[in-house]
Amino acid sequence: MPLPFTLSFEFFPPKNDIGREALLAAASALVALKPEFVTVTFGAGGSTKSGTFETAQILQRETGLKVGAHLSYFGIPKSELFAYADTLWENDIRHLVALRGDIPTGQHPADFREPDYFEYTSEFVEALLARHPFDISVGAYPEKHPDAPSLAADLVALQKKCDAGAARAITQFFFETPTFAHFMDEVRAAGITTPIVPGLLPVSDLAKVCSFAEKCRAHIPATLKEIFTEGDDPLRVGAEFLARQISELRGTGVTHFHFYTLNKADMILSALNHIKGL
Repeated sequence: MPLPFTLSFEFFPPKNDIGREALLAAASALVALKPEFVTVTFGAGGSTKSGTFETAQILQRETGLKVGAHLSYFGIPKSELFAYADTLWENDIRHLVALRGDIPTGQHPADFREPDYFEYTSEFVEALLARHPFDISVGAYPEKHPDAPSLAADLVALQKKCDAGAARAITQFFFETPTFAHFMDEVRAAGITTPIVPGLLPVSDLAKVCSFAEKCRAHIPATLKEIFTEGDDPLRVGAEFLARQISELRGTGVTHFHFYTLNKADMILSALNHIKGL
């Protein structure tokens, strides 16, 4: 029985041969779900740029899927970004996830200003589309971007990214459906009509997820902590939580889900099998 919604998956570049095998195993397992696209992450300051390109090529060749490459602009000269974007386009990678990227420790936005560097994601999106007709995704933050002064200010930035030509916005991960529902109310009230895709993070290692959440200031609900404290099988508990999240979000009208796979497939497959059984 086919799923009543569409999917996409994020992967990260592996560091070695073992990681590459794990990535391909996960991607191969998820191909059967017929995702609309998959994406490959990009390191701060371009630190994994070559890894992103190589991984995107491998996934494209081995899976036949539409593969998108993350591209962060902070600290990278425009000329270098354009050259890289040209390389992606020439190699049939036509989907980009355009982001500012994390600011490395010891660096400051004031050190990377126009005309040599991009200062705003909206300008970056507009420039990329002027160069090639990419399919571009951007980021959205239900609990606001950590660097934004307020959710209202963050929504202004999202509106500008969408107006610049983004095809969709994929959210930072979150764990409570009301958080996303409230965010969507604010998004639509702001007049933003671009599709907003919820990004979901499967949880098997609670300590690791808490570390991720602290960096991006995503709230970890007490209920999530409790079920992992009480549960004796992290895979089962995490899959059930993910399945519940999907079901609740479907109730709000969500028709597409993006999963931060961490290069693993088992929990996503388990959660979706549970959904099929409902």
